[in-house]
Amino acid sequence: MIAAGHPTTAAAGADVLRAGGNAVDGAIGAILASFACEPLLTALGAGGYMLIVAPEREPVLLDFFVEAPGRGADPKTRAELVPISVSFGDAIQVFNIGAASVGAYGLPAGLCQASTRFGRMPLRELVAPAAALARQGVVLNAQQAYVFQILGDIVISTPESAALFAPAGKLLGLGDVVRQPELADALERLGDEGAAPFYTGDVGAAIVAWVREHGGTLTSEDLAAYAAIDREPVRVTYRGRQVLTNPPPSAGGILIARALALLEADAAPPNHERVVEVMETIQRERTPEFLEGLDDPEFVRRFLAERPQLGSTTHIAVIDSAGWACSVTCSNGSCSGVVVPGTGVHLNNMLGEQDLNPLGFHRHPPGRRLPSMMAPTVVMREHAPELVLGSAGSNRIRSAILQTIIRVIDDGLRAGDAVRAPRVHFEDGVVYAEPGIETGALEAAGRAIARFRDLNLFFGGVQAVERDSGGDFWGGGDPRRGGAALVVEPG
Repeated sequence: MIAAGHPTTAAAGADVLRAGGNAVDGAIGAILASFACEPLLTALGAGGYMLIVAPEREPVLLDFFVEAPGRGADPKTRAELVPISVSFGDAIQVFNIGAASVGAYGLPAGLCQASTRFGRMPLRELVAPAAALARQGVVLNAQQAYVFQILGDIVISTPESAALFAPAGKLLGLGDVVRQPELADALERLGDEGAAPFYTGDVGAAIVAWVREHGGTLTSEDLAAYAAIDREPVRVTYRGRQVLTNPPPSAGGILIARALALLEADAAPPNHERVVEVMETIQRERTPEFLEGLDDPEFVRRFLAERPQLGSTTHIAVIDSAGWACSVTCSNGSCSGVVVPGTGVHLNNMLGEQDLNPLGFHRHPPGRRLPSMMAPTVVMREHAPELVLGSAGSNRIRSAILQTIIRVIDDGLRAGDAVRAPRVHFEDGVVYAEPGIETGALEAAGRAIARFRDLNLFFGGVQAVERDSGGDFWGGGDPRRGGAALVVEPG
């Protein structure tokens, strides 16, 4: 079973599974296709995390998220970040873009390492369908057209980005075809030559030269030093299950685990008031000390010891009949608008994302992984994957994942129904609520409510797959982001 943020992304991964690939192969095939199908949310210039659960192996969280750049660079040469306001209809968020927002990317390194270590199929075979999609083009569906609309000011911020996504001065919309021939070439090089060209070869050199020319601080030293890192997942017990999720220096997983630990102490399934209460508690724990300490193993050990119950983005979740599970979240942020000519690489804006830099911009030293909220997660029951999920949505990631787990484990919903259920999110004293959420008790408690008129991608983009105790598969692609879920019969 596979769930992804676009029907064609999911179909590409399903084809891999059908051809005999395992869950990791299926996830990689889908990620590669997502560059063509969801081009503003993810790209070769993005970062991510992959949680891999395999029979008779220890689970591994492969960290290939974005690093702070600047080795050998003079900060005085850095250009200003360019603020762009993005409207979600019922909420507005500011993103910062431009070359100064670009960090050291991880997708090429992460995909190559995951394929070599955990996959069954050659990367060259996985790349071919994605390259064909990029070259031939993908028709914008309604959800991706909406992403183009709300990120329109970013898309047209540079001539190179506009040439791809707003040709002839008109932003692409519903039914238009997005073609990325240079991305197709880059994908084929990735399949043939691996990650080296993107870090120590000509592609990396071209990216560094372009970013530095336009006021960024990414250097050749940053790219040469980049490597995917193995991390041990955070573990928490919840309702007789073991939940595995993303550990520090990422922030999201440890906060989700803390929320589940608090809810585990409750006898009754949590209602919306209790969920909001826990969200408020978790937000208070995201202190400056917490954020500064995420890169310090001693701080993390102390944080866990003091809490003994603890054991634009796209997500892909895969589970197979052999017991493999793969949960992978990739993000280009809101995208930077920086597309490097001749490389096919659209670069991230992680240094300009407020959610990743809550204490201020450009505070992370070169080489530090940024503290993302991304949290690929696997729920284990009797040592086997039961629920595999993750989400897009910046700060809303943790609340989206938490509520989906509650819906499946506490409320007994199937994964698809849990993904489609309305959500709440608490932040800065405000409860954001989708239609279908009963807010009377929250209002009676004096909560400020911001109501949305429809389900909205502001609340994340959860992709989830489930295997029940009888061996049947269930899944849900989030309608907020045009997601799709497919059951795959063996080829």
